[in-house]
Amino acid sequence: MGNVNLPTPVFVASGALCLLGGYLIGVVAGPDTPARTTAEVESFSASTSELCLRGESVNDAEGAQDDLLCGTWRRTAGSRAPSEGDAFRFVSIEVDNAGGGGEPVGPGVVIYGSVVD
Repeated sequence: MGNVNLPTPVFVASGALCLLGGYLIGVVAGPDTPARTTAEVESFSASTSELCLRGESVNDAEGAQDDLLCGTWRRTAGSRAPSEGDAFRFVSIEVDNAGGGGEPVGPGVVIYGSVVD
């Protein structure tokens, strides 16, 4: 077997090309991630955690009706409670919220997000 030595720039360029190819394959074949969008808080009930958002970005959100997105807010510990008029960055997911009798139990949308400072 012979000993083959590649020039350093060729070795670095081929490594970078492999990394770029792997990234592109991951972007094309990888899973879709939810789009984080920003909307304005219409209302929030602290007792039920029901949050309603309005704005252009809620039109395409799952579960939006009549330019309004209402659902149960899920948040991380220490998140500030939203007030009417606050900017709110969120991701929404429509869920099957049927109870034992098949009747819906509360809003069928879960909203994950926080107030934009």
